[in-house]
Amino acid sequence: MNPPLSESSQTLTLNLPRGYSIGRRGRVLLVLWVLTLSGGFALASWLTPNERGFGTHRQLGLPPCTFQSQFQLPCPSCGMTTSFSCFVRGRIIQAAEANIAGLVLAAFCFLQIPWSLVSIWQGRLWRVNEPELTLMWLLITLCALAALQWGYRLLTG
Repeated sequence: MNPPLSESSQTLTLNLPRGYSIGRRGRVLLVLWVLTLSGGFALASWLTPNERGFGTHRQLGLPPCTFQSQFQLPCPSCGMTTSFSCFVRGRIIQAAEANIAGLVLAAFCFLQIPWSLVSIWQGRLWRVNEPELTLMWLLITLCALAALQWGYRLLTG
């Protein structure tokens, strides 16, 4: 049985800072990140979602999907730009139909804006103690979701 904590020990335990300390450089990087995300959402709102569920990126002067042109199959990221463009308009169902991984990525990026602002204010990554581990799991989850959707599209397409 553990001995009870003294009042000073309880205070120390309860007042430990939560989140990875970021310092001045980290705050500047998060400000730049918020501006980048905001710019991305502004661009997505400027684009008109393609009714086919993919090809919205062509409005930016980009070429057709090379993977799709070469193999006549959709690539794992086909529909991501359309998904973002639908997301900013609140068309969640259409965003999911265009690319479910794009919808998840758009929602995650949207949530990163207030999270970043809180982190900037606190000088710590809010609720993130191990940024590398957190980022690794987020990337694995997003890649797995994109791969699952791609497999589903290939099987049903």
